[in-house]
Amino acid sequence: MKNKDYERHLRPMLLELNNLARWLAATGNRIVVLLEGRDTAGKGGTIAAITGKLNPRQVRVVALPKADERERTQWYFQRYIAHLPAAGELVLFDRSWYNRAGVEKVMGFCSDAEYDMFLRETPYFERSLVQNGILFFKYWLAVDQQEQEKRFAERACDPLKRWKLSPIDLIAREQYRAYGEARDAMFKATHHKHTPWVVVDFNDQHRGRLTLIRHLLDHVPDYRLAAQPMELPTLKGKPARERFRGPVKPLKSDF
Repeated sequence: MKNKDYERHLRPMLLELNNLARWLAATGNRIVVLLEGRDTAGKGGTIAAITGKLNPRQVRVVALPKADERERTQWYFQRYIAHLPAAGELVLFDRSWYNRAGVEKVMGFCSDAEYDMFLRETPYFERSLVQNGILFFKYWLAVDQQEQEKRFAERACDPLKRWKLSPIDLIAREQYRAYGEARDAMFKATHHKHTPWVVVDFNDQHRGRLTLIRHLLDHVPDYRLAAQPMELPTLKGKPARERFRGPVKPLKSDF
């Protein structure tokens, strides 16, 4: 999909997302969105599309680093619980507790016992979130290996995207099939009626973002709380210019 077509479809959804944010603030509802998927699938771009025009005090992105020494002694879900939303908030997890079912499983960063316990506990943990009133969404961003390799190459060549490549990513790209098997086992254990997985094709990232955002908007209760027109009162007197009389002066622009 070309950029102009993508922007044309995205703009009305951005207005709907703003209505959704106002609805959350007015009702005190809470939303959690998990974005999982293969490396390079497009999680970061999707999160940027959703949050770009929303109030950052109301909408938070959680992208946790690997657990530190203290966190590794906690109950596995404990550090994620601290980031769940309060009333009126939307929280998006850029990867989540499902790290244990993906990278930790495939790369051997957890034991078989820890992995098995995760698969048993996760449905109960997520059910408790839903029963507590949280609107809960789980998305898997799917991308074929050929397209994934193309994006890896782009990141390797582009200095502005090279930060997205980690040593683990370079090792994990050899494990495409193993990640697929881990994903299928994860779906089998954690796809339930109250917390279903939604798979979105992200071989075309523009189409994938639009499809995911449309699904999210269509599966939230009636949020149509449109913004009321706002009129600014007329200023009294002549508008003042910005002046600096102290020791601090503004930079002179070279542009």
